[in-house]
This record gives sequence, structure tokens and C-alpha cells, in this order.
Amino acid sequence: EAVQEEEGSVVTSGPVVALLIGMAGSGKSTLFHRIHYAAWESGKRCYFINLDPAALEVPIEPHMDIRDTVDYKGVMREYSLGPNGAIVTSLNLYATQFNDVMNILDERAKEFDYVIIDTPGQIEAFTWSASGQLIAESLASTFATTVVYVVDTPRSKSPATFMSNMVYACSILHKFRLPLVAAFNKSDIASPQPCFDWMTDFEAFHTALDEDLVSESYVTSLHRSMSLVLDEFYRVLDRLAVSAASGQGIDDLWRKLDASRALYDATYGKEIRRRRRAYRKQHANDVARNFAKLKLDLPSDHRADASGGDDDDDGSRARDAPPQPVGGRPDAVRRNHPGDLQSAGPSDLDTDLHTQQDEPDEPASPTAMTPSATITRGAAPRVHRAAAAPSSKQ
Repeated sequence: EAVQEEEGSVVTSGPVVALLIGMAGSGKSTLFHRIHYAAWESGKRCYFINLDPAALEVPIEPHMDIRDTVDYKGVMREYSLGPNGAIVTSLNLYATQFNDVMNILDERAKEFDYVIIDTPGQIEAFTWSASGQLIAESLASTFATTVVYVVDTPRSKSPATFMSNMVYACSILHKFRLPLVAAFNKSDIASPQPCFDWMTDFEAFHTALDEDLVSESYVTSLHRSMSLVLDEFYRVLDRLAVSAASGQGIDDLWRKLDASRALYDATYGKEIRRRRRAYRKQHANDVARNFAKLKLDLPSDHRADASGGDDDDDGSRARDAPPQPVGGRPDAVRRNHPGDLQSAGPSDLDTDLHTQQDEPDEPASPTAMTPSATITRGAAPRVHRAAAAPSSKQ
């Protein structure tokens, strides 16, 4: 199994799942492409999934693509929706088949070390939708899952924009409760070191605010207060500088993903084990309570049988027991009970009549003892190209 309990701790196996989340234009899809190229170059085994239904072109050929299952433009026409509404609806439709995606990932878990997932460009379509929550929880309940929050470093040079990014990252951490890595992208254009300094020294951030705004205002005061509030968040936030264009920092990203497994085991994985333990305990209590109700509903003579009691000395069990089989036909004798005659068909009555006439014994055919039935099962939803092997360039 993907989650194994050993000596009171949760030890996960299987690939590490990375959810690439970030503002529109932060470079998620480009980083998605860079990770694919770096994995192919270094020989790392990765499984790539695209969850952006509105993407016109994906720079790589992912193993699984939401566009193969849901037609984004068709959803807009059929439901008369705008772009954002169509993205959310497409994710909702895809979430109804995500159990098939989980089955595929579970079957091929030993073939890959990482699962990289690109999310829609509209960040709120995934982070604040029910389908995004369901997808994230489904992945996190089986594999060690990490959120990679992609930050646009050039845009974050402004203290106000930087604070907006950090507040959003903090909200994602509290919503998903998964390990979070802040990847400051486009580090080849602008160095994220000032942002790192603001995280470790709030006075440096206050100085940047004074330089950015000439006069004091309500927003400036709010930013000062938020820098103090987020100080604890900065202490636990794992961060690194990457460049999707040049490949800088990709090796550090691999190390961050590997280290996130231990954090997952200590936080979300521990919570998963607690929930499973509580569910098993509740299930056992429900079974015991229902069995106790069943014993109360049974007659007194059957109640002793249900509880495993011994036979009474007066031989009541012998009086209530059905007659022993005669002539090797237990089904024929069983149908002699008055309560069973109502459910017996003509063939059954004929069988009883022949049995009473002491005809030679014949082995009972299976069709005589069990009704024949044909169970028609519906076809399971398909996820196209899910199990296809990666191409040669992958």
C-alpha cells in the first residue's frame, strides 16, 4: 500500500506529488516544461499531468491531459459560461472521473518517483473550487503531496505585490494543509534575494515600504502589521529561487520535493492515520451496536444461537432443528418446511414429489439450487492516454 504504519509513525511510499500553483503569468507551464526536460536529462522517473483545460498548447506531451476528457469550448457553448466558469465546470466534470486517475496512479506507483501536475492559470479556479479540493485531498490521501507555489519574482519587487503573494500562499497552506514550497521563478531576470531578506527581517521590509511610498497611509500601516503577522509563516515556509528559462535552481527543487516527504509524514500523513484509526474504531462500534439490536429483535430461542450459547437440556434445539437430509437431497428436504413452500416454484414442488417417491438419488445441478442472473455492468469512465508510455523524448 502507499501508506504503511510502522512503529506508531506513518511512512509513505510511492512517488512524491507536486501541485504547481501560482498566479496567472507566474510561469507555471514554463516551469512544467523545464521540469520535464530536467527529468529527461537527469534520468528521473516522472509522471506529468495537465489539469488546465483552457490551455491552447501544452509545451510537452503529458501522460495524462484533462483536454482529452473534457472539451473546454464545448462546455462554454453547452452551459453558456464565460472563461472562468467553463474552467471550474471542466474541473468539476473531470473530478467525477478522478477515481480512475487515482487507480492508474496507484497501479503505476512503482514506475515513477515524482508526479508533476500543472494547474489552471486562474489560481482561484483550482484553489477555491470544490473540485480542486477533492483532487488535492484524493492525491494527498494516497501519496506524499506538496504544493509548489510559483511566485513571479520581477512582479514581487514591489513590497505591496510581495505581501499579496505571501498572503495568498499562506491561505493555500491553511486550506490544503500540505507542505508548501515557494518557488520564486524568473530568477534569471530579477534576484529574489530582497524577498528572502524581507522574510527574515521585518525591519528591512518596513524600510522598503518607506522607500516605496512617500507618505503614510492605511495600506502602508496594514502592510507593516501583516509583516509581523506572517513572521511565523515565514519561519516554516520553504523557499528557493528557480528559473524556468535557464534551468537554474531545478536541482534544489528536486531536493525540496524529496525533503517534503518527511514533513508530509509528520503533518498530513499523521492526520490521515488518525482519521483511519477513528474510522476503524467507529466502524467496530457500529457493528457491535447493530449486532446487539439484532439480538434483541430475534426470538429468544434464536437469540441464544446468535450469541453462541450452548444447547438447552430440554432439547429445544433438537425440536426446532429441521429434519436431516434424505437421499442426498438437502434442498428437497429444506423445501418441506411450511415457510419455504410459498417461495417454491413448480420445478421445486416436482423435485419434492419425486424425492418422496424414493427415486434414485441424482446430484443436484447448480441451476436447481441457485437462480441464474445476468449482471450488466456499465463501462467505466475513460481517461485518455492515462496509461500510455511516454514518448521517446520523455
